[in-house]
Amino acid sequence: MAAERLKDHSKESRTFKIRAVLAFIVVVVMLCVLIGRLYYLQVVEHDRYSAMSEDNRVQLQPVPPTRGLIYDRNGVLLADNRPSYSVTILKEEVKDLDQILAQLQTLIPITEREIKRFKKRLRQRRRPFESVPVRFRLTEDEIAKISVNYHRLPGVRVEAELIRYYPYGESLVHAMGYVGRINEKELKRVEPTNYSATHYIGKLGIEKFYEDQLHGEVGFQKVETNARGRVMRVLERSDPRPGSDIVLHLDLRLQQITEKLLAGRRASVVAIDPKTGGILTMVSTPAYDPNLFVTGISYKNYNALRESPDLPLFNRAIRGRYPPGSTIKPIVALSAIDSGIVKPSYTIFDPGWYTLTQGGRKYRDWKKTGHGRVDMYDSIAQSCDTWFYDVAHKMGVDPMSKYLGMFGFGQVTSLDLPEALGAILPSKEWKKRARKAPWYTGDSLNMSIGQGFFVATPLQLAAATAVIANRGEWIAPRMLKGTKKIDDAGAEVLVDPVFSSAKLPPSDVILNNDKHWNDIIKGMRDVMHSKSGTARRSGANSEYEIAGKTGTAQVVGIKQDEVYDAEKLAEIHRDHALFVAFAPVDDPQIALAVIVENGGGGSTTAAPIARKVMDAYLLGKDLSPEEAANE
Repeated sequence: MAAERLKDHSKESRTFKIRAVLAFIVVVVMLCVLIGRLYYLQVVEHDRYSAMSEDNRVQLQPVPPTRGLIYDRNGVLLADNRPSYSVTILKEEVKDLDQILAQLQTLIPITEREIKRFKKRLRQRRRPFESVPVRFRLTEDEIAKISVNYHRLPGVRVEAELIRYYPYGESLVHAMGYVGRINEKELKRVEPTNYSATHYIGKLGIEKFYEDQLHGEVGFQKVETNARGRVMRVLERSDPRPGSDIVLHLDLRLQQITEKLLAGRRASVVAIDPKTGGILTMVSTPAYDPNLFVTGISYKNYNALRESPDLPLFNRAIRGRYPPGSTIKPIVALSAIDSGIVKPSYTIFDPGWYTLTQGGRKYRDWKKTGHGRVDMYDSIAQSCDTWFYDVAHKMGVDPMSKYLGMFGFGQVTSLDLPEALGAILPSKEWKKRARKAPWYTGDSLNMSIGQGFFVATPLQLAAATAVIANRGEWIAPRMLKGTKKIDDAGAEVLVDPVFSSAKLPPSDVILNNDKHWNDIIKGMRDVMHSKSGTARRSGANSEYEIAGKTGTAQVVGIKQDEVYDAEKLAEIHRDHALFVAFAPVDDPQIALAVIVENGGGGSTTAAPIARKVMDAYLLGKDLSPEEAANE
C-alpha cells in the first residue's frame, strides 16, 4: 500500500491566495458602495436632508389670538377675557398615566367625569408634546398643593390661559350666548390653520354669529426643539391678530331693570329702537350663568338646569312660541280697513258673544256682559273680541294672513340671532299642508283674536310693533351696533355693520291708504289714555304718550258652559299675559313686547312691567327700593 500524502503545501498556498484576492475584491467593492452612498447622501441629496434636519430641529407652532371683547351701547364691558389656571398633563413625560391621575386626586378634587373628559381630549389632541387639561379654574390653595408636589408629579403642570368671562352672569346669557370648548364637529367646519391653537368657540347667540370677527387670526412662532420634541427656545415669532371688539345696541342698565321686574316669573321682554332696529333689551327668565359652560359644566349642574320645570335653558325671547292673543288686533283691524272690508267707523252691538248661525256655537267675548255698540277704535281700546269675530267672518283668513305676514309673523326677520324661530302664521295652505284639513270659518274667528293655530315669539311681536311705530318702514331687529376699529389717525372709531343680502328685512308695509296708520295708532293710544282703555291704569300720569295693546292668551280650552276661573286651574294652565307698545307716539324711541307665562291678564300683569321699562329708558327712572323688593 502506497504511502498516503498528508499535506500539500503548494495547493494550500494557491487556495489562500485565491481567497485573499476574493476577500480584497469584496472589501473594495463594499468600500466603493459605501463611498458612493456617502457621496449620494452628502452631495447629491445634501439640500433635501439638510432641510429635513432643520425641520426636526426647528418647528412652526401656532399662537392663539385673543378673543375680541363685547360692549353695550354705553361702553360697559359685557364679555371679558380673564386668566384661568388649569392643571395639565404632558403625556410624553408620564410613565404611568393612571398613577399620576390617582396622585392628583389625592391633592385636589377631580371627578371621574373630568378624568373621562381628559382621556377623550388626550385622544383628540392635535400634535405631540401638547399638554392636555385635566381640571380648570384652580383655586390658589389647589395651585399651591400641586406646586409643592411637582417633584412627585412628572409631566404635571399648572398653566394659565385667557378664557371668556361674563361679569354679569345670567343677566345677558339669552341675549349674547356663550363660548365653550371646541369639539371635533366644530373643528371640521372651521378653517383648520386659523383654529390650530384655539380651544374655545362661540356656541350660542352673538358669540356664535360673530365668531369670525371675535376670534381673530392665529400667529406663529419658530421654536428650536431637542430630540424628544421639547421646546428649547423661540427663534422667531409672528404675533396673532386679536379679534375685533364689538358694540351691541343692548343697554345693560335697562336689561338689569327689566330682569328685576321679571324676577321669579317665566317671562320675556324684548325692546327695540324703531329708528335703528337695535335691540335695547332682550330678557328671558329664568336664566342661567354662562360662565358654567365656558370650560365645561358639571353633570350635576347641567342636569339641574335641564330638569328644571321653569326651563332656564330655553330662550323664550326668540324661541318661545305663544298665542299672541289680542296684541295682534291692531294689525287684524288694519287688514280689514285697508282691504276695504269695513271702515273704521263700522259698528256692531256686542252682547258678549258671537255666533255664525242662529243658535250655533257661541264665540265668547272676554267681557261676559259685552261692550254694547262699538266701532274699530273702541274695539281696539277695549279689546272687544266680538267686533273682530264679525270682521274676520266678513273677510276670511286670506287678508289677515297676508297683512300679518307683511309685519314679519311666520318668518325670521332678525339679522344676527341664529337661534330665532319663525313660529307659525296660519293660512289655508298651511293648514292643508300641516294638518291635512280644510280651513274653517271658526279658524278665522280664533285667528282674529290671536288664538287657534297662530303662535308668535316675543321678538316677532316687538318687531311688528316697531313697524307700526315706523308707519310701515321695516328696519330689521339687530344686536350689533358696530365694530371697533383704529383709523389711520390712530383714533378708535365704530364701524357700522354690513349684513349679507340674504339677511335683508321684509319690504316696507305699503297701505292702500296711508291714513289708516293714524286709525290703528289712535286705537292703540286709546288703550293707554282713554277712559275705557284696557291699560289706562298703566298709562295714567305718563309724561309721554304711549300706544299699546294688551293681550291675554288661553293655555287650555274652556267649554261652552264653563267660566274661566284661574283659582281652579293649576298655574301652568292659567292664561298668559301679553302687552305690546311703543312710545312716545309722536316720536317713537322704543317698541317692546312683554309676555308673562301664566300671568293672567295683560292689563294687570304685563302692561305695568312695560310702563316701568319705558320709564327707565325714556326718563332714566330706576326702580325704587320698594319696587325692587316687591318685584
